[in-house]
Amino acid sequence: MHALKVTRAENFPEWYQAVCREADLAENSPTRGSMIIKPWGMGMWELMVADLDRRIKETGHENCYFPLLIPMSFIAKEAEHVEGFAKEMAVVTHHRLKNVGGKLMPDPAAELEEPYIIRPTSETIIGDAMSRWIKSYRDLPLLLNQWANVMRWEMRTRLFLRTAEFLWQEGHTAHATREEAMEETLKILHDVYQRFVEDHLAMPVVPGEKPENERFPGAVATYSIEAMMQDGKALQAGTSHYLGTNFAEAQNIRYQDRDGNLTLAHTTSWGCTTRLIGAVVMTHGDDDGLRAPATIAPKQIVIVPMLRGKPEDAEIRDYCASLAGELSAQRAFGAPVRAFVDMKETRPADKRWDWVRRGAPIICEIGPRDAAGGQVTFMRREALREGDKIRSVTLSRAEFVARAPAFLQDGCETLRREADERLRSNIRADIGAWADLEAYFGAEDDETSFKGWARVGWARPTGAALAEVADRLKSLKLTIRNAPREQGAVSGKCIFTGRPAVENVLIARAY
Repeated sequence: MHALKVTRAENFPEWYQAVCREADLAENSPTRGSMIIKPWGMGMWELMVADLDRRIKETGHENCYFPLLIPMSFIAKEAEHVEGFAKEMAVVTHHRLKNVGGKLMPDPAAELEEPYIIRPTSETIIGDAMSRWIKSYRDLPLLLNQWANVMRWEMRTRLFLRTAEFLWQEGHTAHATREEAMEETLKILHDVYQRFVEDHLAMPVVPGEKPENERFPGAVATYSIEAMMQDGKALQAGTSHYLGTNFAEAQNIRYQDRDGNLTLAHTTSWGCTTRLIGAVVMTHGDDDGLRAPATIAPKQIVIVPMLRGKPEDAEIRDYCASLAGELSAQRAFGAPVRAFVDMKETRPADKRWDWVRRGAPIICEIGPRDAAGGQVTFMRREALREGDKIRSVTLSRAEFVARAPAFLQDGCETLRREADERLRSNIRADIGAWADLEAYFGAEDDETSFKGWARVGWARPTGAALAEVADRLKSLKLTIRNAPREQGAVSGKCIFTGRPAVENVLIARAY
């Protein structure tokens, strides 16, 4: 028996919802399409924020904060931007309510002269500030980041993966030249996002450029990191956009260059969101629940006292408390080990399975023999089972404490190796024609069977030809994820146009 009532093989979407619920990560909110992030999920996000914020600051960016409400006229200045987000915008039209016949409603006399948009993203309002802050080439580059919430009116929502409101960071920068802005865009993609996701979340990704029809609204080029989930679908784990001078022109972001001429700045924007928590669930979870990498587990080692209402319980409690103190003096991943004693008055077995479902990396069960013999009995979450049996190990207390940081590190490496093997072995490169792609994914596929990704030749069609490709892919519920930055050999023909391929692209179903 597993800790969850549904397995990944039986119903992956239902399994995902079960993990979010049973691991105590989040729940649906009374506010339509939004979620309540619970302490264990928020603890994971806070640890992600701390590491990613450090990486962002190390590249010279400074944090700031801009308003949640954006004047509608700001959004309207950039045509592609407003068109891209128009269907997702939530609009504030009144500034107070009025009691009419015992029912609250917007006061007709309080209608705003100009409506506000609840930010879907902040390019326009930050661009307005940049137009005031940047006067000379000496003010460049301007490197900003903010941690905030945004709202996009999603019709079909799923915890973490797609919600109306979510948390994120959004970087916004301005540069003197295209070359500098492109360097920034790719630095964020590789040196910040890719390294963060692979090193801190143990999740391998493929960085690359999005096709023209998948670009951020108003961008000249969009780059993404794509991760493979256990059902074979792709998940976009972060994006970085080169915006050219499009937003600078709309927001009048100009500077006086060294020759005294007024010149448009080149801008970038980039972001990562709380959907990374969902990505961790679907990359590392198993049929017993979440397996949290120790880097982001709010509690890395959980100690469960095996209390039975007997006199020796006091000795067990003291033993567990002192063990936690010793563990907390150890360091893993550059920080003190996060050890915790679960003293809740609940059956020890129930507490054990609660922490298994949450994915605590190491769970210790301390009984009277352990306390009397100076030892520790524990299980490692990344290697919980041997066949159908739970795998537990007993070591002397001194040895366990000394080896605990290495256990945590090894657990992360195991998760990374498993995910890397899944990614490497499930990208097909033998699909040379549309018929082959259709046969692999299946026009009537119910999406419950595992399908990996396809790496195919691409001739970069544009305009109507690209729209036709998008429609054909949509019929199979597929999209082009990106053109990998590491292309390898490019040969053969584009499977859509029959023209010689100029690059390879990845095609997949996606979240």
